[in-house]
Amino acid sequence: MIFLGRQYHDRGWAMEVHIGALRSANSRMVREIGPNTGFDSVADYQVARNLASLLNEMEETGQCPKTILFTLNAADNWVLATMTGNFMGDEIAGKIQLGTAWWFMDHRDGMEEQMRVFANTASLGRFIGMLTDSRSFLSYPRHEYFRRIMCNLIGAWVENGEYPADEDMLKTIVQGICFENVHQYLGV
Repeated sequence: MIFLGRQYHDRGWAMEVHIGALRSANSRMVREIGPNTGFDSVADYQVARNLASLLNEMEETGQCPKTILFTLNAADNWVLATMTGNFMGDEIAGKIQLGTAWWFMDHRDGMEEQMRVFANTASLGRFIGMLTDSRSFLSYPRHEYFRRIMCNLIGAWVENGEYPADEDMLKTIVQGICFENVHQYLGV
């Protein structure tokens, strides 16, 4: 992973780290009907020390790539979110990011919690937003679902007086999260 991370850095690519999946938990069923058939769950690994070691090793040579940290375990949101601040660089804003809610967390409660943690530990305006599992045509409507949840969450903060009711600023944040930030982040 260190070798690949350094290669990503040298090429200007982003690295994704997906943490917290326990794959193929029911071995009898996996033997009967095969792998990737739905016998996965959330794992509860300790991630902070190993993740810090991985990112630090690449940072030592100045080759820590843009990195998006995804967790399947909501208990790790704060660990990953606070870890992002340890390895920021001046190459790009939001170089290390907490990835969007993923897999079992890809629902309203999971998305809202992930965005709350992101907003409390970083600049939500730099968030690169929702990902798509391009292997599944049906995953594309998740972007619309995500956008509605995000706008409702930000709107509630505005209504509660927790965020400015500045329409131009809100438009910039929402457009950034929905398109501009990932476009800039990935350089596409």
